[in-house]
Amino acid sequence: MQRRDFLAAAMATAAGTAFAQGSYPSKTIRFIVPFPPGGGTDTTSRMIAEKFSTLLGWNVIVDNKPGAGGNIGLDAVAKAAPDGYTIGMGQASNLAINPSLYAKMPFDPLKDLTPIAGIADQPVVLVVRPDSPLKTLADFVQAAKAEPGRMRLAQAGNGTVGHLAGELLARRAGIQLLQVPYKGAGPAMTDLLGGQVETYFGSSVSVMGQLAAGKVRALALSSARRIGALPNVPTVAELGYPGFDASTWLGLVGPAGMPADIVTRINTETVKILARPEVKEKLLHEGSEATPGTPQQFAAYIRAEHGKWGTLIREANIRIE
Repeated sequence: MQRRDFLAAAMATAAGTAFAQGSYPSKTIRFIVPFPPGGGTDTTSRMIAEKFSTLLGWNVIVDNKPGAGGNIGLDAVAKAAPDGYTIGMGQASNLAINPSLYAKMPFDPLKDLTPIAGIADQPVVLVVRPDSPLKTLADFVQAAKAEPGRMRLAQAGNGTVGHLAGELLARRAGIQLLQVPYKGAGPAMTDLLGGQVETYFGSSVSVMGQLAAGKVRALALSSARRIGALPNVPTVAELGYPGFDASTWLGLVGPAGMPADIVTRINTETVKILARPEVKEKLLHEGSEATPGTPQQFAAYIRAEHGKWGTLIREANIRIE
């Protein structure tokens, strides 16, 4: 009798699990974006969320939680229930750079989060206003050398690739810059257009609209090679700093301990979305390159980038308290 009861209970549990797997998602998914509306991370995140909704019928709410280079938003993801109903858009900054940059982190990216799927790689672009006297990267370097510490360089937040790219460029070029951190790309671009800062190192997605409208002008790309969306913009490496490569990337994460079947479901649907022609075209138009793959591949990439950026930050002696 006890054995029959045990088998019955086991079968009921298995049936309940199968039902739960098949019905996911059965309620609203909270999609945390750790930067404000209008920036590159937000734009790409909303595109993915929109596809989840229109193609799959999922109810997805985008929740922007900016601050601390993306740490605040990703901390909210890390501390959420690991049931698949809270996911977030991680970045190179909050997953690989900040752990070495900040003296104290509210979460451990390698232990407190579940990698779900890589989304895209994006270079950062050094831009100025159209009326700026800075026509080239050489002009930028020369102006910075003429008045050390006076050149204001906006970036989307401490710990972002734009921040680190500026620090690395300063060290490679032997210049001093005044880094001006914002809570995201949108506020940084607003102040650049308003004349509060002279330059901005922003992700390709965050600057493409203003570039197309002629409201800003690009001086250089941070990536190792040129991109199709900006074929006439040279790389920093081309312009006298060989080996310079500081691109950002995006990927979906959830809290640690998420059920494997739910991780697989979200990953599978995300990979399908990234393979759609209109999505690939949109990403390429924005200067991004889709990076689909398995959760395991994304986890390995995060670990590799964690080591890469950590080494660079220690060598450059960059620190934020």
